[in-house]
Amino acid sequence: MPLDEPAWWYARAPHPLASLLSPIARLYGHVAVARLKRGRPFRCPIPVLCVGNFTAGGTGKTPLAIALCDQLAAAGESVVALTRGYGGTHKGPYWVDPANDRAREVGDEALLLAAHARTVVARDRQAGARAITEGPHAATVIVMDDGLQNPALEKDLTIAVVDGSRGFGNGAVIPAGPLRAPLAFQLELADLIVVNEPVGSDGAIAEGLRRSFTGPVLRASVVPRGDTEWLKGQPVIAWAGIGNPERFFRLLESLGADVRAQRVFKDHHPLGTAEAAELLALADTEKALLVTTEKDLVRLKGGRGDLLALAETSRALGIALQFLGTDGERLAELVGSALHGRRAAP
Repeated sequence: MPLDEPAWWYARAPHPLASLLSPIARLYGHVAVARLKRGRPFRCPIPVLCVGNFTAGGTGKTPLAIALCDQLAAAGESVVALTRGYGGTHKGPYWVDPANDRAREVGDEALLLAAHARTVVARDRQAGARAITEGPHAATVIVMDDGLQNPALEKDLTIAVVDGSRGFGNGAVIPAGPLRAPLAFQLELADLIVVNEPVGSDGAIAEGLRRSFTGPVLRASVVPRGDTEWLKGQPVIAWAGIGNPERFFRLLESLGADVRAQRVFKDHHPLGTAEAAELLALADTEKALLVTTEKDLVRLKGGRGDLLALAETSRALGIALQFLGTDGERLAELVGSALHGRRAAP
């Protein structure tokens, strides 16, 4: 259910709209649960690892899916990422061509994934899994980006990513809150949870989950990838159209950037020429560098005029997911166990 994320979903005080929308939220939750219960998942011939989230909006699931793809490839697996291709026109199944495809065709997340692994876009995930197993490229494991609430495929390991700053907001189901279905039911869908929290977090949300969730709860943080010296003291115009842009802006500030202005767009928003021109003019006025996310920059691929100029003058801050302590090794063990268990099964 794509929609704009209301700020009051995460407000400290109860909001009147949450109460007003609660009947619709109960219906939405009931339909979501019923859909999942009556689903007849397809058992793919190769293992399926799913990365999803309990809430609408950004939690960091795509960075985790990318990390999984990289980890599996390093272990010798032939990985294929499977994604819905949100924001693109291709219904699929379609093998992404990262050199020639555009975000308007396959979606921005598909292009990010395709930089790390072969990627298939498919609205029908079952059809996508069948296309992967039929080839033309060899595959030993599928990493499914987003699909916790999708009953089309049987999953060998399901990982839910939780925002360690915002948690579950007011705890209500869409549209009264951010949850995609009642939390108690969704917890039963996950094998493990990764809490994506700010660096230096006290881990309160992770600790709370350990009291209500019987599986492993791991902690990770989004950290910059590569050198960041170029940001120190640098006047910056920060712009982003992602699920949680505040996380990106805070990261820039923590790295010493002098953020002169912030511009927020809807998640997956394809910028128009007027918006690009405004950003370029603002950067010129402030004598500042335009900085954005990799996800936003990839959406400008193939643009012309001011969109091309924006792509050429904006610099993306690369990120990666870094696990706390030994949680990275724990994740690798759980993934390895899931693959071994599936392959050992008759």
